[in-house]
Amino acid sequence: MADNMFDLSGKVAIVTGSSRGLGQYMARALARAGATVVVTSRTLSSLDEVAREIRESGRDVFPHELDVRSYDSVQAMVEDTDRRFGRIDILVNNAGCNVRKPAVDVTPEEWDMILETNLRGPFFMAQAVAKKMIPRRYGRIINIGSVTSVFAYAALAPYCASRGGVRQLTMSLADDWGIYGITVNCLAPGWFKTQQTRVLYEDPTWVEYITDRIPLKRVGQPGDLDGAVVFLASDASAYVTGQTLLVDGGITTGATRATSRKRQIED
Repeated sequence: MADNMFDLSGKVAIVTGSSRGLGQYMARALARAGATVVVTSRTLSSLDEVAREIRESGRDVFPHELDVRSYDSVQAMVEDTDRRFGRIDILVNNAGCNVRKPAVDVTPEEWDMILETNLRGPFFMAQAVAKKMIPRRYGRIINIGSVTSVFAYAALAPYCASRGGVRQLTMSLADDWGIYGITVNCLAPGWFKTQQTRVLYEDPTWVEYITDRIPLKRVGQPGDLDGAVVFLASDASAYVTGQTLLVDGGITTGATRATSRKRQIED
């Protein structure tokens, strides 16, 4: 094992959905740790900014078009990566989508879109990458979940189902591929401001509501995930597999608002 267990020099990492949101920050974090990073998006041009920043940091980057809902697109991207670099060491299954609406209003098309992106896509991405990792008997697969992998919220039925499925999928794949030296873990962020959640943060009442339930009293910042993703991608986590690592400021402790606590004490 290297002196620096968090050093990713010489490793090749794929980060799906890395043109924006948390994916771009995780891609940068892996690059800073020394990895060559394959960044992906359905639209190749949307990767220009993150690819430029990684190159300017002195690391190699390979932008590639990818639609995780398409089996053929997944296979093509993995084959291109393996052919270019001769190895795939790390996969971060980050691509995801969401629709916020009451459960009674969810359409079959919306259900399929969310489950195909958030659950079916990560499975076939992991499967394709594992086929490259197994002969080398080494790999790090990081499935991105969320607090909804363990909690649930109204108006998010398909999303919660998909993220809960990611947690279960993680444990199954960890058991399946551990014999080959492949670890599979779920990184579950809490409340971070992204394109998907931007509309929520426009409501000061909601921001106060959610912040009050976080023991650290703030929502997540992009850099809050850097250490966790590098840890799970590195040799430092060699004996960690099948786990869900919540990076959520403590919201899953079940904290309640201070005002609610005050009322309980007064009652």
